[in-house]
Amino acid sequence: MLFWRAALVAALLCGVGLLPWLSSTDPALTVLRARSAERAPTPEVLDAIRAQLGLDAGPVRLLGDWLGGLLHGDAGRSWISGAEVTPSVLQALGVSLLLMGGSLAVAVVTAGAVCARTLRLGAGRRLDGRRPAGTGSALLSTLPDFLTASVLAAVVGVQLGWLPALGWYGPQWMVLPALSLGLPAGALLGRMLDDLLPGAFAEQWAPAAAARGVPGRGIARQALRRCVPGLLPNFGLFVVGLTGGAVAVEQVFDIPGLGRLTLQAGVAQDLPVLQAGTLALVLLAAVAGGLTRLTARLLIGPALRDGALTSLHRPTSPRPTTLPLLYGGLLLAVVALGLARDPLRLDTTARLQSPSWAHPFGTDGLGRDVLARVGHGALSTLALAAAVSAAALVVGVLLGLLPRFSGPLVDTVNAVPPVLAALLVTGIAGSGPSTPALAVTAVAWAPLSAHTSALLQQERATTHLTATRGLGAGPLQLLRHELLPAVLPPVIRHALLRLPGVALALAALGFLGLGTQPPSPEWGLLLSENQPYAERAPWAVLAPATALALLGAVAVTGGGGVRWPGPLRVRRQDADGIGTVARRGARAEDREPVAGDLVSVGTREAGTTGTTGTTGTTGTTGTADTAGAGREEA
Repeated sequence: MLFWRAALVAALLCGVGLLPWLSSTDPALTVLRARSAERAPTPEVLDAIRAQLGLDAGPVRLLGDWLGGLLHGDAGRSWISGAEVTPSVLQALGVSLLLMGGSLAVAVVTAGAVCARTLRLGAGRRLDGRRPAGTGSALLSTLPDFLTASVLAAVVGVQLGWLPALGWYGPQWMVLPALSLGLPAGALLGRMLDDLLPGAFAEQWAPAAAARGVPGRGIARQALRRCVPGLLPNFGLFVVGLTGGAVAVEQVFDIPGLGRLTLQAGVAQDLPVLQAGTLALVLLAAVAGGLTRLTARLLIGPALRDGALTSLHRPTSPRPTTLPLLYGGLLLAVVALGLARDPLRLDTTARLQSPSWAHPFGTDGLGRDVLARVGHGALSTLALAAAVSAAALVVGVLLGLLPRFSGPLVDTVNAVPPVLAALLVTGIAGSGPSTPALAVTAVAWAPLSAHTSALLQQERATTHLTATRGLGAGPLQLLRHELLPAVLPPVIRHALLRLPGVALALAALGFLGLGTQPPSPEWGLLLSENQPYAERAPWAVLAPATALALLGAVAVTGGGGVRWPGPLRVRRQDADGIGTVARRGARAEDREPVAGDLVSVGTREAGTTGTTGTTGTTGTTGTADTAGAGREEA
């Protein structure tokens, strides 16, 4: 495992070191333009830069010299400024860690607010009529961080003057950036946690604890402890994403963080800074991943070791809802109205006009109709985002089924900012229309793979899987009938939550010359083009942002009905507390009783598929599926 992780880090650093040569551009010319754009690139000037930087020795020699100096704590000097790299990277890392801490605090509070209703209903044993988390959290999770940052800076920082909008000089300068990063991340984590909590409250320990007089607050706390380990890998990914991936927010608020430093070094091909920043992100990802795995073992380690868990993902009947149809109808109406208009027609006399009958969504900085551009950009935005999300889902699930192989790979890939991934993909595959899709897919699978591995680890430790395996079920049968039905639905819902973010990531790369370019009406490109006018003409930004929010609402509300195809197993409780397992549509006399439904989490008798016991200290119990359930699946 350690050798595999070291090999991945070495491959990443080698790829970064070869970036100027992979991109087929003269490194001396790139450095000259970054140092002084006005200076003429004469052959004499370029030869002097090559001699100064040692470019004639080739990339292998440069990488070897950099690694040799790194062993002595010297990461070299910047090719652009000539300053020492180590102090600048450490200073930027410290800023990013402070920003990350504030953002995580905001994310935790936001996630708690999203799932507070489910915790309250579950503690009171009133989850039967519960609906999933509201649409507000879905819209919040789809907000682009740079749009949130721009609005907060313009409204709270400039117009109201409550908090500083630019710079990094003290704790109060951290509030707005932390809100910009933490609100969407917390909404996403909260929805994922809200998806798991009903399964925890449905386990047998919850009613048993309530019957013994355990307060509802204590039951809710134990339910959180049961669900949090499944989300810890994604929480660790957020930790790294809030440092290297916070480039847009750092740009808006002028924060000298590690993400911004790495982006500037990547664009200027300042290899010493880029390599040191990438190495810092990789080390941070490794530490975050190790801490999350250790925390998960501390929370439910004995149950994982003894195979004494129950599945959090019990099949349930999908509830019919009209919300996806409502949001989808609104989105289709906007697209249909926009398709009837010309998205490229310029009218300089109508620049930045407010919404009217002639222009329902107003006009942009060139006088083009915003509604027309939103409508015509729908096809390319939705098609490419859906294709990338589907590819990321397939890759993430397949690699998530191999956690020993994919764990170090996820940590390494997650440490690569999307911009750097795009530059590497461009160097290997060349610039073209497929470059953004390849770059985003290269990093978008990582959180889905981490989620799959975490759920798979817990599902393999369930008692019903032990029973089914003991009855002779093979690995493929267990995968098909037990593991995939439990793991795939929540991972698919997670992928749908990230669909609008994928659309934004694709568009953001267009500004680097790596994909869609103006005057294309792609939604993310519309957001970026109109961002400078957010204060003067907010409608130009709100229109594409609303379209993306509607896309997220459709994905999230429709994703709530994702179920594993095939016969549905429903667990029911008789009046005396004895459970039954039945297939929908089966006759009552064919249903098999579940024996030994009250078991201790850490107790399991050898040679049996269902065991009984109680915990006299806490009064909490777990459930174990039995031979009846195992025979049915086997």
